Amino acid sequence: MSQRVVFPLILIWLGIGWGSTQPLGKIATTGGAGPFGLIFWQSVICVVLLGAITLARGRGLVFTRRALTFYAVVAVIGTLIPNTTFYVSVTHLPSGIMSIIISTIPLMAFPMALALGMERFQALRLVGLGLGLCGVALIALPRASLPDPAMAAFLPLAMVGPLFYAMEATFVARFGTAGMDPVQAMFGVSVAAMLLSLPVMLTLGQGFVPWPVGKPEAALIASSALHGLLYSTYVWLAARAGSVFASQSTYLVTASGVFWAMLLLGERFSPMIWVALVVMLAGVALVSPRGKRVEV
Repeated sequence: MSQRVVFPLILIWLGIGWGSTQPLGKIATTGGAGPFGLIFWQSVICVVLLGAITLARGRGLVFTRRALTFYAVVAVIGTLIPNTTFYVSVTHLPSGIMSIIISTIPLMAFPMALALGMERFQALRLVGLGLGLCGVALIALPRASLPDPAMAAFLPLAMVGPLFYAMEATFVARFGTAGMDPVQAMFGVSVAAMLLSLPVMLTLGQGFVPWPVGKPEAALIASSALHGLLYSTYVWLAARAGSVFASQSTYLVTASGVFWAMLLLGERFSPMIWVALVVMLAGVALVSPRGKRVEV
């Protein structure tokens, strides 16, 4: 099957699946667990899931310098930092707003790729960046946009996650996955995230045991399992289709995330939020993907 068919299908899988992790993540925070406790158990679940798949395929962790660097870098910029800001932000912001904010990833990935010579400048892409900024402004500035105007204070924190996801996508597109397949690579990243988050969790007193399994725990397990599988797919796509193309999975993540938030959480949004959504997604559409393949 050609890349023209496979790559869009993968984007749809990423969009629908990842969109559901936004409201599931918000539900997971309702149990009162701290962000590093949630990150630790998310990493544990990913280690178990991805480790089982990796071992079943007769593979294991790779311990070359390049692989260890990949584990550490992606664990920090793709898991620890963005997940911490997500769990803090989502306790104060509607899940649907978080899904709209996540669409800024390709808008942030493009100038990074441009600066590194991985993308070519196009005027329409610059217009797309401007529309993305306008979309954020439409959420933050009008007092009627958010359910509570005080929520606007958490928007800058919410945008830290997309910034680091864009850095991660650019890193993977530039340097590949150290010769590992995506599941194997993300297995190592999950192990690194688990080991790095454990001492922080214990130091901050955020440790907990997700048992018995109630609604928050079930949401954590479901979102973590999806995260592991989707993350592996995302890394595969970023390494082959480029960071800007892979980041456009957020176009569908945003749409499905808003849908899932309305379905699972009963969230409803003001007219200005819908305008912001349209403006931001128009900006994302203008930051078009490149066709060049990047070898792992």
